[in-house]
Amino acid sequence: MALVAIVGRPNVGKSTLFNRLIGRKDAIVEDTPGVTRDRIYGEAEWSGKKFFVIDTGGFVPKSEDLIEQAVKEQAMIAIDESDAVLFVCDGRDGVTSYDLDIANILRQKAKKVILLINKCDNPQQDLNSYEFHSLGLGNPYPISALSGRNSWEFLDELITLLPEGEIEKSNSSVSIAIIGRPNVGKSSIVNALVGKQRTIVTDLPGTTRDSIDTVIKFYNENITLIDTAGLRKKSNIKESIEFYSVVRTIRSIERCDVAVVVIDATLGLEEQDKKIINQVEEARKGIIIAVNKWDLIENKDSKTADEFKKKIYEELQTYYYVPILFVSAVTKQRLVKIIEKAKEIKENRMQRIPTSQLNRHILPELERTPPPAVKGKDLRINFITQTNIEPPVFVFFCNFPDLLPISYKRFMERLIREKYNFEGTPISFVFRKKSKKQNFD
Repeated sequence: MALVAIVGRPNVGKSTLFNRLIGRKDAIVEDTPGVTRDRIYGEAEWSGKKFFVIDTGGFVPKSEDLIEQAVKEQAMIAIDESDAVLFVCDGRDGVTSYDLDIANILRQKAKKVILLINKCDNPQQDLNSYEFHSLGLGNPYPISALSGRNSWEFLDELITLLPEGEIEKSNSSVSIAIIGRPNVGKSSIVNALVGKQRTIVTDLPGTTRDSIDTVIKFYNENITLIDTAGLRKKSNIKESIEFYSVVRTIRSIERCDVAVVVIDATLGLEEQDKKIINQVEEARKGIIIAVNKWDLIENKDSKTADEFKKKIYEELQTYYYVPILFVSAVTKQRLVKIIEKAKEIKENRMQRIPTSQLNRHILPELERTPPPAVKGKDLRINFITQTNIEPPVFVFFCNFPDLLPISYKRFMERLIREKYNFEGTPISFVFRKKSKKQNFD
């Protein structure tokens, strides 16, 4: 999927535009410069074409302030990695020195740029956009990110600039993305599986610049390993390295069947690890957690791995279906298990449960433990069918689909997982109202 970066100086309305494009209020929006520091990404769609949008912080090109330097560094990463850039300026303020500096950077990068002049709330204010021709970035679009005014015009142009979203499929039985925070040993795992130094490995976080696909033979089957990229230029700011990892992880997840989330055994499960796992789950890809550097854990006994696993599941309560493997890239301990488990999960993702079986095995269980009454209404599940694979999607027909509690939906998921093997596989539920014409008998 294509990647679009939103850039501009502080307080020009980038986060407001981001929220409008993705259709929800994920980014914090305040009338204060520098509110957005951590980058946020989301999925947008226009005219049937989907793309990722990255919201960046206020870009101050020549600042000596450490925080502003970090924001600039991350904005530069977003620009480098993007397929197109939305450059947002403030029509009320006119062209500023910051705008000129950012425009120079974008011209040097030779990126596809759409120039947006925000805060043009009426035709009279559209006249403010004319002076932005001086930036030399093409025709400026006067818009209002707050109201959505004139958005369709620049979006029509944007989708013509983006590459096709279809991903060329390799001739592999399964594509495995090795992802995770910087310096957890992703490239080392790939190298150990390949058996040679296919990618560069050092002790510095983020040494690989591009995602490198490696095809290996595993019992006469082709397996594609996608090594998530790191940062070529060593950054002085930790957040920038982690941000780069997030951007490249987005692309790697999009291209894989199963994502192996690598965590550091010596550090345990960290917040960034949880965010990455959430990314995989949202993309509905297969998930494995690989605890690397297990050889560095001292004084291990027969209970150490179980205790470590229990702690992870306690922190990731809704991910009880995700397998956890304890591996070492150095000793090659259990690395083959990663491929074996990924192949199993790929099969799980392709599993289709016959409708008759679902209604014979699952429906009686739901009737025995029906959902609680909501607003005085008795809720009933009438029929179940699976409509899709990779990822598996189940449709439940019921009398009041909008009233089903989340707790009951989780009960339904556990029930399906107990009956059928969807280990490592996110499954999706759709709830529809039974029409009067439908007869499920």
